[in-house]
Amino acid sequence: MHWIALRWLPPEVQAAADASPGSATPGVEALGTEALGWWALQFTPHVAWLDEALLLEVSACERLWGGRLALMRELERLNPVAQRLQRAQGASSLVALARLRLFARGVRPPVELPGGLPLDTLSAARPHLAVLERLGCRSWGDVASLPRGGVVRRFGGELRDALDVAWGRAPDQHVWLTLPEVFDLKFELPALAENAAALMWSANRLLAALQVWLRARQRGALAIELQWTLDLRRFNGVDLPPREQIIVRTAAPTQDMAHLRRLLHERLALTRLGAPASWLRLRSVETAPWAGASTSFLPEDNRKGDRLHELVERLGARLGAQQVVVPVPQADHRPEHMQSWLPAHQAALAGPARAVLRRRGKAAAAVAAAPPSAAAAPAAPPNTAAPGASPLYPPWLLREPLALDVREGHPHYQGKLSRLVGPQRLETGWWADGQPAVRDYFIAESPGAGLVWIFRERPSGWLASEAPRWFLQGLYG
Repeated sequence: MHWIALRWLPPEVQAAADASPGSATPGVEALGTEALGWWALQFTPHVAWLDEALLLEVSACERLWGGRLALMRELERLNPVAQRLQRAQGASSLVALARLRLFARGVRPPVELPGGLPLDTLSAARPHLAVLERLGCRSWGDVASLPRGGVVRRFGGELRDALDVAWGRAPDQHVWLTLPEVFDLKFELPALAENAAALMWSANRLLAALQVWLRARQRGALAIELQWTLDLRRFNGVDLPPREQIIVRTAAPTQDMAHLRRLLHERLALTRLGAPASWLRLRSVETAPWAGASTSFLPEDNRKGDRLHELVERLGARLGAQQVVVPVPQADHRPEHMQSWLPAHQAALAGPARAVLRRRGKAAAAVAAAPPSAAAAPAAPPNTAAPGASPLYPPWLLREPLALDVREGHPHYQGKLSRLVGPQRLETGWWADGQPAVRDYFIAESPGAGLVWIFRERPSGWLASEAPRWFLQGLYG
């Protein structure tokens, strides 16, 4: 067997070693020991924590990395935290840990292993160092040469078992780390968080651990829940729930913690804590397989900045879910019913809505703070909203058709309208709004408004004898 022991320099030692203090990479404290173990699982399935070191048994997989030296370099290159990584190797976990402790002191390991190792580098011998020194024992070999029965009676079986493992006479047994099926991590806040900003500062640690878990699982986050435990049960005479939480969703699987961090920040900025919080918990609500980022040689496929769905999600978190809406095509031949407006987080769950977002681009895909209240709302895109839609449909439709003045049999809108194209007849039956109707659509030109889309409504039934009414339906300019 071959073992690698890893240890990260403490923050104060790292600062003395001239590390980059402004690095955006999280530290060991921010990432947590559990997440560091998940990170190490990408190199070998045999990972365990022993005292202050992370141990990796790599005898069965070191060839996959090109040998021991190449594996050591890969561990350094993929270091997930800002602190410097110290590494040591050994034939057993105890020897690797002892050599790591000597490297941390700046002492060269002895040539004879494991017999020449100092006694204070063996964890099982530390409680008995004073007695062993009086017996003249200074190294592992000195203790191993003592009578076995006497060592067990005087110091217990733990010391003798540790020496057997070091010399290969007993198996090296550890509790191996495993990757959980669902990310669910919580920790106690260092101080009571009284506002959302304090919660967000502590949530960065959980987000860093979430990124490690997603990469190890090769999955992307679709929904995460941030939950905090309230420190009070009653405040100002009002009973408080034990916990509060928010859920953040994304339209596409992501491993980008910057995007999730912005969404959490926007949501927390609109959240008022019922009482100071003492615990914080982050869990994955929904994940999906991660296909990785696709690249292209075409410059138009490698645009800088946020993706469209990330912009929509951030606006929804900032303005409110009901204030950011997208058009969703409907199977209806009537122009005003060819689309409906849904909140972006709901429409993103439907495949047709995502297709509309991709076709229409940023300008018309998302409308912040609801569709324009004045007159016009985006029309359904031709050839996508309904089968057989005319390419002559205007890009903007009025929310409700505007009745036009009729003078001497001609409709007027900022002047007399001149009909250019038409008519195009659309009919509705009794099932549509309870009253059948016949419309003749025209493209007309207005002296003041330019090209407009109008229709003539022919009354049916007992109103058939009335004069037809004219309405303005859409605008081209």
